This record gives sequence, structure tokens and C-alpha cells, in this order.
Amino acid sequence: MAITEEAIRTMVVEWYRALDRHDELDDVLPYLIDEGLEMRFPEATARGYSGFGDWYKAVTNRFFDEAHTVKTVDITRLDATGADLKVVVNWQCKIWNPPAATSEFLGFDAYQTWELVVTPEGETRLKTYVVDSMEPMPGSGSL
Repeated sequence: MAITEEAIRTMVVEWYRALDRHDELDDVLPYLIDEGLEMRFPEATARGYSGFGDWYKAVTNRFFDEAHTVKTVDITRLDATGADLKVVVNWQCKIWNPPAATSEFLGFDAYQTWELVVTPEGETRLKTYVVDSMEPMPGSGSL
């Protein structure tokens, strides 16, 4: 099946919905390709399913009430092998840093670069995910 702009935009939104729900790791992995996967976040670089799993466990135990809102998806390359994207997502959540008496609001616009690949089975998977920069919202704590 050919990769389409509509399928790409749907995948981006579904990815963030899964993160917001803190879906089980086994339900999130099908968005990713294991071999060659590189995900660069402000706090870590994760490689392969194993590295992603470690990162995912850490963040799903640290952040709560997460809400990702996709602002833009600019497709800079699209062909039979995959696509390159520039994604801007607004991310808001709460975090509790013990022994603080209350949780803290975090809110950022995250500017990202994605590379999607089409597998031999015809599935579209995320191979490279880079957080290029993060712009804090007014009142946001820092990461």
C-alpha cells in the first residue's frame, strides 16, 4: 500500500494519542521500526525498541495528565520508501517532583524532525524522531 499524506497525518495524531493515554509498550511499538530507530529527546537518545522501552517507562512514570496537540505536519519528502516531516506539537502535562507539596505545570511547543520508512510488508513506521527545540509556554516549569 502506498504511503499517503492523509495516512501520515493520521499516524502523527494517533502516535500522540497513544502517548497521552500511556498505552502499553506493546501497543506503542508498532509505530516504530526496531532496527535503526533513533529518538532524540531533550533528556536522552533512545535507540531500538529496547532504548525506546526504557525511555517510555521513565516518562510514563514521570509525566501525567499529558495532552499533545498537533499544530503542524509539514511533509518535506514523500516517496515509495517513506517520508520526512517537520512536526510542531504543543505538549502540556503535570509533573510532581518529590517532596514538593504540589505538582507543576509543563507546557511547550516542540519542534521535531521525523523520518518515516515503509517496511517490506508495506507498513509505515517511525525510524528517526528528533526534538529540534522546545519553546516554553507562559507559566511553564522547566524540564
